[in-house]
Amino acid sequence: MRQIVLDTETTGLDPGKGHRIIELAAIELCNRKVSDRRFHRYLNPEREIDAGAAEVHGLTLERLQDEPKFAEIAPALLEFIRGAELIIHNAPFDVGFLNKELELTGLPGLNNYCASVIDTLKLAKELHPGKKNNLNALCDRYQIDNSHRTLHGALLDTELLAEVYLSMTRGQKSLLDDGSNEQDEEPIIVFADLSRLKLRVLPANVDELAQHAQQLADIDKASKGACMWKQLELLEVQP
Repeated sequence: MRQIVLDTETTGLDPGKGHRIIELAAIELCNRKVSDRRFHRYLNPEREIDAGAAEVHGLTLERLQDEPKFAEIAPALLEFIRGAELIIHNAPFDVGFLNKELELTGLPGLNNYCASVIDTLKLAKELHPGKKNNLNALCDRYQIDNSHRTLHGALLDTELLAEVYLSMTRGQKSLLDDGSNEQDEEPIIVFADLSRLKLRVLPANVDELAQHAQQLADIDKASKGACMWKQLELLEVQP
């Protein structure tokens, strides 16, 4: 299975208003392992960069004057991603810019080259409803070191996103599995006599119950009423 983690930096927020890609990076995953293959280019957008965008990534038009234009790197990019599944955080944004750049180059849209696109932002919202799911928040949640991310950069962000994606989709084989060993191994089965075991029950206190109720309310709001726990509670109180 070949996947490509991809990210872009741009001159602004809307390709429909003439904004362009100024940095593009992609790294390859093969069978859930990060390979040594990278694709990274800075691009001359041939237009000014919005001040708000420059504050995010730190790139200026002066810095990019001698870089290639998108049309010059398009063949190499399309060869690198051809046939792969793309992994992008907030995919509609990057895909929209890439499709616009391909259109300006006279080439067909991205779906003509790639098998599919996974939006890790959408995936994160499904896994963590009601929580912050930007890249920094996900790095903190999955204990991935992002202390060197002082500005947005496409190459660094793809490296971090690859780790985030693998952590989000690793799964657990058992309650005692921390997911650190993904190789198939013969399971170790231990039998124990639990017939004399007495469980100690510690009921939740008032503060804990209140926090639990608030958490369910946040999940229910974020999922637009699809919180199963809340639905089960309603069933329990019905005669």
